[in-house]
Amino acid sequence: MNKSYLLPLMVFLLVSGCRFSTKKSPQENLLMSKKPENVECCSKGPVNQLTDAEKAQGWELLFDGQTTTGWRGYNKKSFPAAWVIEDGTIRCLSESARGEAGKADGGDLVYSGKLFSSFDLRMEWKVAKGGNSGIFYLGREVDDWPLYKSAPEMQILDNENSSDPFKGTNGNREAGSLYDLIPARPQNVRPAGEWNSIEIICDNRKVVHRQNGAVVVQYEFGTPQWKALVQKSKFPGLNPDWENVAQEGIIGLQDKGYDVWFRNIKIRVL
Repeated sequence: MNKSYLLPLMVFLLVSGCRFSTKKSPQENLLMSKKPENVECCSKGPVNQLTDAEKAQGWELLFDGQTTTGWRGYNKKSFPAAWVIEDGTIRCLSESARGEAGKADGGDLVYSGKLFSSFDLRMEWKVAKGGNSGIFYLGREVDDWPLYKSAPEMQILDNENSSDPFKGTNGNREAGSLYDLIPARPQNVRPAGEWNSIEIICDNRKVVHRQNGAVVVQYEFGTPQWKALVQKSKFPGLNPDWENVAQEGIIGLQDKGYDVWFRNIKIRVL
């Protein structure tokens, strides 16, 4: 063969191989083909309120902006002292900001113990510098267990000033990720002190995480790819049955001892 043709041929084969390769990562195999429509990043109008259209669509407001109504501590009957209602937000106080009562009475926050199976959950959050928290769903209340032993978690994090991203794999502990399992891509979290919007859709065991208007995680419970991801994570060591996530469960906000704020918390049952 004429050597002048070798280089173009090699380039063609290389490009073709990249273009037509069917091998996918476990995360790619979990993606669903249909993506939900995008939404605005953060509220531009009144907060902690439902519009008439949202009411007609069946949305339920989980936080009224003023009271603790509907919220209590995980495995508790009362609202923990480490959390406060402040300027229209639910705030988890940092360790340094807690008084003696808050230091003695912390822990995750859950919504009334009500169980949800298929739902669309939306809220906004922000953290202080170095902040770390999470949003749990499909969790169970089990005596002597922390909530993370039973519930998937959408990570809340100041990516730039926390050490947590370096403890995971390929960014699967960054903001918006399915914690320790699937990294949020694209990674579009806003800096500490700025509001972020999230949406978690769980519909017939198929789950979407959306962050700041973009779909960043998609997966389906019970698939071989799902089971393989779980087995490579830290969760089997915490709960051997962790991959068998409950068909329905509670929603919770994580207390990691950092300042974090939540608002505009609402849900629609699907």
